[in-house]
Amino acid sequence: MNVCSQMLKGRSFPGKVMLTRRSEPISPPEYSPRSENDRYEYEQNEGSQEVEGQASGNTTENISSKKSISPSTSSVNSLPDAQGLVSGARATDSARITKFTNELSRPAVILDKLRELSWSGVPPYMRPNIWRLLLGYAPPNADRREGVLTRKRLEYVECVSQYYDIPDTERSDEEITMLRQIAVDCPRTVPDVTFFQDPQIQKSLERILYTWAIRHPASGYVQGINDLVTPFLIVFLSEHLEGNLDTWSMENLSLQDVSNIEADCYWCLSKFLDGMQDHYTFAQPGIQRLVFRLKELVHRIDEPLSRHIEEQGLEFLQFAFRWFNCLLIREVPFHLVTRLWDTYLAEGDYLPDFLVYISASFLLTWSEKLQKLDFQEMVMFLQHLPTRNWAHHELEMVLSRAYMWHTMFKSSPSHLAN
Repeated sequence: MNVCSQMLKGRSFPGKVMLTRRSEPISPPEYSPRSENDRYEYEQNEGSQEVEGQASGNTTENISSKKSISPSTSSVNSLPDAQGLVSGARATDSARITKFTNELSRPAVILDKLRELSWSGVPPYMRPNIWRLLLGYAPPNADRREGVLTRKRLEYVECVSQYYDIPDTERSDEEITMLRQIAVDCPRTVPDVTFFQDPQIQKSLERILYTWAIRHPASGYVQGINDLVTPFLIVFLSEHLEGNLDTWSMENLSLQDVSNIEADCYWCLSKFLDGMQDHYTFAQPGIQRLVFRLKELVHRIDEPLSRHIEEQGLEFLQFAFRWFNCLLIREVPFHLVTRLWDTYLAEGDYLPDFLVYISASFLLTWSEKLQKLDFQEMVMFLQHLPTRNWAHHELEMVLSRAYMWHTMFKSSPSHLAN
């Protein structure tokens, strides 16, 4: 059976990539569907994105049109080269916009097709609707969608009234402690983005997190979950606020808007974490398991780096725990996070497995650099990764390598083994 027939359900091929022993960034051809100065994706003008897509002269093909990769390949050099690597992953091509539009206009959205399209990026102005659909918060049936969202938003308001809008005298000591910890963590959330320092945003975060924690007693609130709310906040706020993130103001929102945005964030967070419950229960065994798998994968893909890390006495848990706990939100520039989460949500229930490959691809971006560092230097480097100036093509490289490695190892576990 070829690799294509074994690929995870709902994915589209994100582009071709050439694997090398060391995963240094490959310079992809003619990437740049938008200006390098346009650092934020929150542009709401559909027409401008179509023009950009037409100018690029490139469209993304579905997985069925891609060449299958033989798992018996004896050399990584025989894999497809890097031509078209990132250009195939553009979210703004006019052809892709047409495909998204066609899928969303169906009486009942076909989620598998929507996942295929979304894996390689979603046009920003379509994200709110598409994310709700991918997470199962909004139903595929268009006739039911408005009614379901109205009901769930009212349910959230009732939950806030029942659990949050009460005096401390009605809370247990554990609940008081948890609320205080959330109140401390909210100002620390995405500290380098000024918008998140808005008191109204912090209060919304607090309500969402506390209500979620009370209704999920198996885990309760765990530091790091506050970061996971931020992509949803940005996406659902973008339905109501125009321009870039640095120009937004909460004063432009009505109380009903704020309530609806909070509700959508709450329910989408709940849906998103449903498949990762053991990542945030006591001792976080799910994350511990992913860290162990990452160590094994890096050993198989890049044995020299794996050996160097071991010789220096660096434990993967020392840097990768935060990666999995916060899903790399703290490791990449915030303007790239929603693009990264397009792929996360398209993965659906398969995300925890794929996170290992994303993290391996992310780490091996600096394989050559890391092999020259001692223990202390590696710790400092991994705590302050040089991603500040990353643009979309660096992230697309990480995702494409991860996809390729996942495909190869799932199809032939011994491939590239030392």
